[in-house]
Amino acid sequence: MSSVLSVEFFIAFRYLKARRKSFFSMFTTFIALGGTALGVAVLIVTLAVMNGFQNDIRRKILGTQPHIMVTRIDSRPFKDYVKIKYKMNTNKNILSVSPFIFRQGVVRGLNSKSAISILIKAINYESENRELNLSKQITASDMDFKCKKIGKKSIILGSELAKNLSVSAGDKVILMFPDNFFNIPKMYEFLVSAVVQSGIYDFDSAVGFIDLEEGQKLFLMQNEITGLDIYINNFYDALTVSLQLQKDLSYPYVTKTWIEMNRNLFSALKLEKITMFLVLLLIILVAAFNIISNLLLLSFQKSKDIGIMSAVGFSRFLISKIFFYEGIIVGFIGIFLGVISGLAISFVLKWFNIFKLPKDVYYVDKLPVSIVPIDIIMVATVAFIITVAAGIYPAYQVSKLDPLEAIRYG
Repeated sequence: MSSVLSVEFFIAFRYLKARRKSFFSMFTTFIALGGTALGVAVLIVTLAVMNGFQNDIRRKILGTQPHIMVTRIDSRPFKDYVKIKYKMNTNKNILSVSPFIFRQGVVRGLNSKSAISILIKAINYESENRELNLSKQITASDMDFKCKKIGKKSIILGSELAKNLSVSAGDKVILMFPDNFFNIPKMYEFLVSAVVQSGIYDFDSAVGFIDLEEGQKLFLMQNEITGLDIYINNFYDALTVSLQLQKDLSYPYVTKTWIEMNRNLFSALKLEKITMFLVLLLIILVAAFNIISNLLLLSFQKSKDIGIMSAVGFSRFLISKIFFYEGIIVGFIGIFLGVISGLAISFVLKWFNIFKLPKDVYYVDKLPVSIVPIDIIMVATVAFIITVAAGIYPAYQVSKLDPLEAIRYG
């Protein structure tokens, strides 16, 4: 059996080499092979770039948000957070727990009349910095700010917010927010301790950090907070840990993971990736039709050979396998060249700054590329299945040829 298989492969390979003598045959073979290689290469590069953007976005999101957030379902402040925090610290999956206060307000420059909405987050800077690396996101800092504590009447602003206010580190701003008992907003003068840039526009254009103790005084929330930021060992386990915490805490507390807080964004990225995969798969399908036409042309050119092989004892099934194997050979070579080309282009894009991106839009100056082995295997497997399927119909047509007619008119 193995010798028969080797003969079929040998004949299929000889047919492929013999096509170099015919320009038209060589041209159709080149189109089929090149189309497969192009489709595979483009798919690999596209998926690598999309994975890169997705990883970059996830990294930036996790640089601004906790893995899990605990709040009350009615958004009211709560006092018993020390007890809750102690209970959470017994969970081996949890690295740290940081209390915070969220409050909506308005901010304006000291010498400006225009005001901008701001989401004030009162935090323990040392704790948040340990998990979010806020100090690494600082683009401008006041000399008095030592990256240990934000300080009294001091605030850290997002870079876009600071730009819109025309302020920087060392300047002063006016914070305004509604009083708990009166409708007249209270106004406080704050010093800008630092400016941070996370790379997430919605964050950089809206958020300001103040000290937790300062926030409790300003908002009249003595020993109260509005939520807890939870950081775990593996952020991929956020959903599992969140469900465990929800059972332990129960009503009125609710847990929310970073995945749930950004569900729409990641769903859109996933849908876009699937759509691009399906669209680019059409290139491989077109190449598959080229393989079909190529094999049908070969069967017409080799009809006399088919008749002779039938006369010397080759069954129709074995003859059809010769053409089926030729389709596999063309497809395999195309896939191999496509994988090599796709990986080479991906590595070039990853290590060399060929395409410059506007940093003020993307916050990166080159295409982020992430090569995922499972994507390479998936693309190669799907392409191979398509090319194998493309060889079935020509092989079936060959099996129906009458040997006598093939010899007579071949």
